[in-house]
Amino acid sequence: MNIAIDGPGGSGKSVLAKNIAKKLGLVYVDTGALYRSVGLYSLEHGIARTDREAIIKTLDDITVELRYENGEQHVYLCGVDVGDRIRTPDASMYASAVSALPEVRAFLDKIQRDMVARGGVVMDGRDIGTVIMPDADVKIFLFASPEHRARRRYEELLSKGQNVDYESVLADIVERDRADRERDTAPAIPADDAVMLDNSGFEPADTFAAAIHIINEKTNGSYSDVL
Repeated sequence: MNIAIDGPGGSGKSVLAKNIAKKLGLVYVDTGALYRSVGLYSLEHGIARTDREAIIKTLDDITVELRYENGEQHVYLCGVDVGDRIRTPDASMYASAVSALPEVRAFLDKIQRDMVARGGVVMDGRDIGTVIMPDADVKIFLFASPEHRARRRYEELLSKGQNVDYESVLADIVERDRADRERDTAPAIPADDAVMLDNSGFEPADTFAAAIHIINEKTNGSYSDVL
């Protein structure tokens, strides 16, 4: 079974996808980490996120690889584990910018499609159900208000020792939502057959329970014993 989880930044897609994969014995694929890695390369090489030609040119020098080590997904950029460097607000904005470029999407699509072809994956991102896995068995579009998402991201970054303020995180999320929604290539919109899941105010366990309910509805109760 393949499961696609889409939604805006800070909605909790990665946490949900990881929990589903672990509980159902599937492979978790964080596609956003791939785009963040390409964006991080441009950021750390002093390339403006509006410099389309320079970003595209970097693709000749970049290698991106997903590896599973001790049950956790790690992203290697040019052979180096990027860790949490891809999770900063600046890296998030760069990820949104590079993901709007067809050349970057084509560069990373092969990695994603190869993993889908193997089957048994849970992927989260912005266009998984519309572009990467249009035939997914289950599609969920996870969302929450910008304020709820900003609070989650703010607390996450603080817990990792990063010096951020809530208002800046909220502004970044609002701007990224606009950019993701309005881009010409693979805009971040729900698939026609996706189930909408608003998890504003939810704890991760609540989101997981709601998602399992959706999965059971789509698979005739195949996982009724999970909760």
